[in-house]
Amino acid sequence: MRSNGNEPHNFELQSNDLDDTWAVTPHFLNSYTTPTCQVIYSQFGLAIHQNDHQARRRFVEWAQNEIAVVPDFHKRILFSDEAHFWLNGYVNKQNCRIWSEANPQVYVETPLHPEKLTVWCALWAGGIIGPYFFKNDKGHNLTVNGDRYRAMITNFFIPELNNHDVQELWFQQDGGICPTARATIDLLKDTFGDRLISRFGPVNWPPRSCDSLDYFLWGYVKSLVYADKPQMLDYLEDNIRRVIADIRPQMLEKVIENWTSRY
Repeated sequence: MRSNGNEPHNFELQSNDLDDTWAVTPHFLNSYTTPTCQVIYSQFGLAIHQNDHQARRRFVEWAQNEIAVVPDFHKRILFSDEAHFWLNGYVNKQNCRIWSEANPQVYVETPLHPEKLTVWCALWAGGIIGPYFFKNDKGHNLTVNGDRYRAMITNFFIPELNNHDVQELWFQQDGGICPTARATIDLLKDTFGDRLISRFGPVNWPPRSCDSLDYFLWGYVKSLVYADKPQMLDYLEDNIRRVIADIRPQMLEKVIENWTSRY
């Protein structure tokens, strides 16, 4: 579909990992011709690059080839991501669409210093590994940096994999700075070898793409954990653990099947 610049555009807003910035994505990026999208650069704006569509097509073609050889290939991918959970119940809504003849200027208000938890999970057709809460030795909540991310991989994630046949699993992560640092990539390749889907990894994960946690897990969990209006981070953490533990395998299987149709 080619845009003549006059018709209304379906803009899709996507959250950008932990930054709570937003990417404004024209709905017609699914077409072969990618029109220029004027993006408002601000604290809450993230540009969608013209080359993103090509990168996604290359990834889709690669994944389709893998599935043609191994029909359940998509069920062997561990999708991973981190998310913030604010105690005040602020929810970073995703995939909100705004119809407009021009690029919408979107602003998201958040408290200056909110109390929050930073949570990591890995999701695949066989279950969920996590949640993992980033904390220091005294139990104080932390945000993510490279050392803390690698410590999570070494001390939590890899030991959890002992219950699975790692030789059959692939690992996906987003393109954030901490997951894609050279030391992190080398650490993950020690376990997964070439079965790593990541920026700077053997298989490139397309930039500004949503994984199964973006599309399903974080939104689903956030829709439930604030129901009883937790007033303390400990209570919010308990809610997160409970909601994730209650997710049934049948739901995860549907999520993974839907991943193939989304791409």
